[in-house]
Amino acid sequence: MSEVFEHKGYSGSIETSKKDRCLFGKILFITDLVTYEAETVDKLEKEFIAAVDDYIATCEEIGKEPQRSFKGSFNIRIGQELHRNAALEAYKKDISLNEFIAESIEAYFSTIDKSDK
Repeated sequence: MSEVFEHKGYSGSIETSKKDRCLFGKILFITDLVTYEAETVDKLEKEFIAAVDDYIATCEEIGKEPQRSFKGSFNIRIGQELHRNAALEAYKKDISLNEFIAESIEAYFSTIDKSDK
């Protein structure tokens, strides 16, 4: 499982380069490329935070809206049978398919949260 840094709603990767003997990463889930590097995990986290802050400040300076990682909507491909089963279950519960999917994802994460403790 990959670990990430979090700052101001942004996530950042933690990668290694054996060849360069360093750690590096990038802000995840945006199309703008923002990278950082360091020699220790503590320094890498500081560089990530600085990169996020700099990204936001640079966007402000040039009059660009900083990209946000998540909008709250996404398209998924789950196959015809699973789509049918989910739609039928949503209908039976008298909720929308979106509500059913959101509830299912919430239930999954509440299960994981309990098993991590």
